[in-house]
Amino acid sequence: MSQLRSLAGALRSSSQWMRGQVGSGRRVFDPRRNCSSGAAEPSLAACSSSYVVEMYYAWLEDHKNVHESWDAYFRNAQASSSEETGEKHLSALLQGRAMSQTPAMSEKVVEDHLAVHTLIRAYQVRGHHVARLDPLGILTADLDSFVPSDLITSIDKLGSYGLEESDLDKSFQLPLTTFIGGNESTLPLREIIHRLETSYCGHTGVEFMFINNMEQCQWIRQKFETPGIMMFSDREKRTLLARLVRSTRFEDFLARKWSSEKRFGLEGCEVLIPALKMIIDKSSEAGIESVIMGMPHRGRLNVLANVVRKDLDQIFCQFDPKLEAADEGSGDVKYHLGMYHERINRETDKNITLSLMANPSHLEAVDPVVQGKTKAEQFYGGDTEGRRVMSILMHGDAAFAGQGVVYETFHLSELPSYTTHGTIHVVVNNQIGFTTDPRMARSSPYPTDVARVVNAPIFHVNADDPEAVMYVCKVAAEWRNTFNKDVVIDLVCYRRFGHNEMDEPMFTQPLMYKQIRKQEHVLKKYADKLISEGVVTLQEFEVCVSLYGNLITVSLCKHLFHSCCFPDFFKLDGEPKSMSCPSTGLNEEVLRHIGEVASSVPLKDFAIHSGLSRILRGRADMVAKRTVDWALAEYVAFGSLLKDGIHVRLSGQDVERGTFSHRHHVLHDQEVDKRFCIPMNHLWPNQALYTVCNSSLSEYGVLGFELGFAMASPNALVCWEAQFGDFQNTAQCIIDQFISAGQAKWVRHNGIVLLLPHGMEGMVSLCALFASFKEFTGDFEVQQLYDCNWIVVNCSTPANYFHVLRRQILLPFRKPLIIFTPKSLLRLPEARSSFDEMITGTKFLRIIPDGGPASNHPEKVKRVIFCTGKVYYELAKERKQLKLEEDVAIVRLEQISPFPFDLIKAEVEKYSNAELIWCQEEHKNMGYYDYIRPHFLTVRSKNPIWYVGRDPAAAPATGNKFTHLAELKRFLDTAFNLEAFKGRSY
Repeated sequence: MSQLRSLAGALRSSSQWMRGQVGSGRRVFDPRRNCSSGAAEPSLAACSSSYVVEMYYAWLEDHKNVHESWDAYFRNAQASSSEETGEKHLSALLQGRAMSQTPAMSEKVVEDHLAVHTLIRAYQVRGHHVARLDPLGILTADLDSFVPSDLITSIDKLGSYGLEESDLDKSFQLPLTTFIGGNESTLPLREIIHRLETSYCGHTGVEFMFINNMEQCQWIRQKFETPGIMMFSDREKRTLLARLVRSTRFEDFLARKWSSEKRFGLEGCEVLIPALKMIIDKSSEAGIESVIMGMPHRGRLNVLANVVRKDLDQIFCQFDPKLEAADEGSGDVKYHLGMYHERINRETDKNITLSLMANPSHLEAVDPVVQGKTKAEQFYGGDTEGRRVMSILMHGDAAFAGQGVVYETFHLSELPSYTTHGTIHVVVNNQIGFTTDPRMARSSPYPTDVARVVNAPIFHVNADDPEAVMYVCKVAAEWRNTFNKDVVIDLVCYRRFGHNEMDEPMFTQPLMYKQIRKQEHVLKKYADKLISEGVVTLQEFEVCVSLYGNLITVSLCKHLFHSCCFPDFFKLDGEPKSMSCPSTGLNEEVLRHIGEVASSVPLKDFAIHSGLSRILRGRADMVAKRTVDWALAEYVAFGSLLKDGIHVRLSGQDVERGTFSHRHHVLHDQEVDKRFCIPMNHLWPNQALYTVCNSSLSEYGVLGFELGFAMASPNALVCWEAQFGDFQNTAQCIIDQFISAGQAKWVRHNGIVLLLPHGMEGMVSLCALFASFKEFTGDFEVQQLYDCNWIVVNCSTPANYFHVLRRQILLPFRKPLIIFTPKSLLRLPEARSSFDEMITGTKFLRIIPDGGPASNHPEKVKRVIFCTGKVYYELAKERKQLKLEEDVAIVRLEQISPFPFDLIKAEVEKYSNAELIWCQEEHKNMGYYDYIRPHFLTVRSKNPIWYVGRDPAAAPATGNKFTHLAELKRFLDTAFNLEAFKGRSY
């Protein structure tokens, strides 16, 4: 079309004519310019009548002489009048307008045809701007109320194309980029406009012309332009009506029965239920066996009841205090809960598994979690193309446009290690966000514009036209099955009540809600339509309504009681049973084998970087000396799990090499582009797969993805690494909403591992991480139970890091594991471990007691310094310089949560005459002190534990090296000043 527009511009503005030249006995036309190559440029006025004639004769000589669009043009004309030849044929081709009469008339014919082609494209590109999408009829389709002047919605706009009203009944050749003709190649202009408006300006608006793939654009054109394609059988209409009945009557019942309860009902978008069921039906038909869904709270109860098929009595239990719900744990509000259910799809008679993920009020936080779980199910099921497992994400319009995690999730959609091969997004577009008008909530015309970044087609549809909605959902499911790419359905609807049922929307949107109060319910409108068409009778409709009402009533009468606790949660020594596991040590032959592979390149003729050669030689030297550093300890832990069939997945920014160039799990050939090697996948003949993948520059989205991936199987170690503390801070929403509280609220065990930097090297704010822990209760077992939401460790040795990674898989209960990782310890000579600490019979040490002179005469020790992580090495160095090894003991707290009460108690009693100190390098308000202090009081309530470290501060660290060193010297001096706290009250 752009070529034709260029030609029209040339005809209007140029004074020169392009004439083909004959070369080698053949006239060749340049397909980029629709003219002969090497063309001369005579006068347009003298030669305009010759243009189409010359192309026609060239085409008669050889069809390859002209561009393929003109080839099709002439073929169609010849087919319609095969007896005509020469000039008579050309005249018929142009619908009776003789090209040879005058140059002006010939130019007019060409321009009219080009104008019609341009008009068709205008509807395809911008028809959605004038589609009738708002059920209320008070708003335009897009935010800025822009109506393109070149769209033909009235006769007076024909002039913008150089056409006249007299042209409406003239027939024009249709281009190959439209399907409005069906089996016809020419149509009158009046019919062309009618069919375009039917396709693009009705209750469906289609955004797709920004897609840079011709095949995909043609596919969409065919789905929406083919005459009569949006037809439904009587059976399909009756099914749609029955689903609307269930959706509407469910909300009606809750509104009547519990009128004062919040439920975030679906009123105004009842069509969502049949829409989801249509997507699931068509996906099941295409071979999908599992659908994983995520959604905000609006309509969740209806989706649980009528899509996932959660028992109605369980839903009603959430409303009635006299009924006991089956949910375990602390519970969550009813419109946050999820569900997993396997059933037969009645439309396809195939098994289908439906999962609706539980999620918090942070509306779009569930998006990457759903994608991660979907990816995991595809991975473990060998579904490499997403043919059996898929995801559906539902959104609100304001959140879809406003929350950045939506954008982050879209950008994961086609990355090799994150793609789920296409997600169907359904936006419940209430045209309002709580009380905020769209004009104040977004800058883009539509809330769905964010999807354009990944070339996802966007189907806007009026939610009060159920058949249009069903057709759009059918096409979306077919798109996902055909192209394995994301697609967006924008259900333009309204919210019949306020943000929740107790809210008064007239305060802020009076005009909208005056119209809503007059709006007829979609169920009544559609039922009346089908009754008038004779598809159903009034009696049949009333029976359908009555049957579902009876089902609800019966469900309400059921009572369900279920209790759950944590029986025998603790062992006699006070440690939770969930923390108990066997030895995590390995046979030395296994340690050595993994170390040798980690020091080599498994592929032949693979050229590695010279600097990497030195690193591999260093690893080989460590293996020979039976030692490991931090990177090698991690390598051995991962490799040993792979040997046992445990899938290991490591994700995060630059994790393949490692931010500090320490890991090198992916080797790159220095001579051959895109040739790489992952040695860890060459350890054993039948090992599990190791997945290591650099993530996009996203924390919130990627951590959510990995959390979802970890949900799918307990037989996997899934790790996410943050490069620095502020990177983790960006992912804090997932930590707060899912990781710290998920098990308590939803009883979902999850073994994800978070590798977070600590201390002044990374500065994770521990205040946020420990916010979920309860305050001191004075009850040893109760306090320990609160600690068990997750496991937090800060290893000071590579061996302990090795053990805790292996232990994570062997624990009877899967809990999120946070490991604070170092930077300085990666290459610190003192931070090495011997094979002796990792062989069979060894295991993770929750604390590391002092092993020096102080432990030989504990009664003489004057001070015990408790610490965690890398600060130990600075303390040990300072103690040695001051020659205080007999006076001061240093105990390393390796497992912070659950707090090792039993072991700490033994250490405190061992040094019964000593003063207790807690030392951390972080500022007082940012480290562990506020968490450990009440735990120490539980162990020894009479004596305090003094704080040594930096003073409270707003900033996590100074940017001045000299200030940093001065602060370090100050707290080290205090740590070993045995008189520092003398005479002070706690």
